[in-house]
Amino acid sequence: MTSLPPNALHCFTPDWPAPANVKALQTTRNGFGFGFTGDAASDRGGVSLAPYDRFNLGSHVNDDPAHVAANRALLTQALPQAPAWLNQVHGIHVVDAASISEPVDADASYTHQRGAVSVVMTADCLPLLFCDRAGTVVAAAHAGWRGLCNGVIEATVAKMDCPASDILVWLGPAIGPSAFEVGDEVRAAFMAIDAQAELAFKKQDGGKWLADINLLARQRLHTLGITAIYGGDQCTVTQAETYFSYRRDGQTGRLASLIWLE
Repeated sequence: MTSLPPNALHCFTPDWPAPANVKALQTTRNGFGFGFTGDAASDRGGVSLAPYDRFNLGSHVNDDPAHVAANRALLTQALPQAPAWLNQVHGIHVVDAASISEPVDADASYTHQRGAVSVVMTADCLPLLFCDRAGTVVAAAHAGWRGLCNGVIEATVAKMDCPASDILVWLGPAIGPSAFEVGDEVRAAFMAIDAQAELAFKKQDGGKWLADINLLARQRLHTLGITAIYGGDQCTVTQAETYFSYRRDGQTGRLASLIWLE
């Protein structure tokens, strides 16, 4: 079980056996929580107002740009350098986090360079963090159902360029299997690629299905030969005090999942 901070107020580190030089961080909606520093943003854990309260990191959701910038600046204080933010488009393009200085259209990044920070943002989609057992490469991927179905996991692992048996994966907060209702077309798209995807869908009334995005991701990882998989136990929809959820709220903020080599 992922360990959350007291009252789930702050960011937390993934619970997985990553090498000591691999550092990772998962934000919550409640901010970083540096404590009583005298700085308003730090003491509140972020400055975004409802419905983005408080620690929104997404610059594309109509939040006040100054608030987003303040939240990102607060987050960067805990990092070796500013994250390599992406313009996520529900695709499968993967970039080197060390090679970009401005956001580019991509849904995953990787790096071998110390200090470069890979990051993805989510509010129901599945964030995945990757590293190898030797601590030489890390990656972060954004997997909405389209990206997951079309191969964002496979594309990310290919860029890491190491044996599957050496790869560890952490599944971050995402829409849970009791909340992710989809239509026939989503189920059909996954099953057209892998028949075992049928196990991740539960029939509902009205021709709908409940989809387990964590299971779908695990199936793809297992097919690649990756079995060291952790996390996947946090639901963005039902844990409203901790996470943003687009499916639940519509207009809302974005969480960040970050990883880097120290």
